[in-house]
Amino acid sequence: MSAHPPSSTATRPAARTPAWGDAGLVSGEAVELDIRVARLGSRVLALLLDVLAQLGFALVLSILVAILFSALPIELVDAALSGAVGTISLVLVLVGYPVLFERFNNGRTPGKAAVGLRVVSADGGPVGLRQSLTRALVGVAVEWPGLVLPLLSWVAGVTVMLTDRRGRRLGDLVAGTLVVHTRTAAVWRPVATAVPPLVAWAYTLDLSRLDDGLALAARQYLARVHQLAEPARTRLARGLWAEVAALTTPPPPLAAPETVYLAAVLGERHRRAMHRMRRGRSVAAALWPELMPVPPAEPIRPAAPEATPAFAARPPVPPAPPAQPGPPILRPAATPAPSTPANPSVVRPATAPAPSTPASPQVVRPATATGERPGA
Repeated sequence: MSAHPPSSTATRPAARTPAWGDAGLVSGEAVELDIRVARLGSRVLALLLDVLAQLGFALVLSILVAILFSALPIELVDAALSGAVGTISLVLVLVGYPVLFERFNNGRTPGKAAVGLRVVSADGGPVGLRQSLTRALVGVAVEWPGLVLPLLSWVAGVTVMLTDRRGRRLGDLVAGTLVVHTRTAAVWRPVATAVPPLVAWAYTLDLSRLDDGLALAARQYLARVHQLAEPARTRLARGLWAEVAALTTPPPPLAAPETVYLAAVLGERHRRAMHRMRRGRSVAAALWPELMPVPPAEPIRPAAPEATPAFAARPPVPPAPPAQPGPPILRPAATPAPSTPANPSVVRPATAPAPSTPASPQVVRPATATGERPGA
């Protein structure tokens, strides 16, 4: 029996699938690129934008053709010429539009550029003229608008895109191309800060020799430290801290991991940068107040009166003083409405109280005009 050497796959650590880079593209240094492939949703959105642009392009071509036909003699314009010009215009809109833009705009049509997509070769290189022409012809024939069996070709194209690992359509498979995202998805992370035992040491650091390139490298390391595996994570941290420690003084007062030192240095650098920025803005505002935007002042509104709760204690109301006896208040009697007496010659006082009734009341009558004496 011969002993076989252990397989390389058994001793090799399992490959970690990147969170975003699913295009499978590798650089010349054998480093996998963090690039995402375009899936069905983003590609359909880019197609809709391109269709709108193609409709505008077709409208411009139709206007130019109409102007050209109006300038030609009538005997030259016939059905054959109209059909030929229409076919050429259709080819320019459906085939020439994507080929020209992908060839001279770095693999991006207006719709793809708006969404953030780009057509590249299957190996990550720039797309060529032959590849653009091939994918455009296949797309017009069996995908969009699908001149050959439209409904069946649409279903086949969508099925291929959903089942392919890199989201390629039929035109991409035939031409050897791939559509990728040009905008990477980034995760916002907080600024690195110093741990409490190192705050006083970070405040006394001399960072005048720490350049921007080394600080950027340390910041990128701290942003992606959770994606690195051992022992590469520790080796890279030690190398970065060795470079940073050679340019900063004084040395750290206590033993801690290199990642903690880098976070303290970057946090202090960020704090000083923010302080300089605020000081520069205050100086600029003092010298040129018209250049600094002033937030609009809010109108001063009177404060609303405080509502007294129902259960709040109210001060006792003092009792009213007792009424003092005094002379009666004389009020004039209301004047009664005049009534028509039965005998207009009888005169009675209006305000005089009524006399007591005698046994034989006497009625005083005024003298008449004839001189008669009034009798009893």
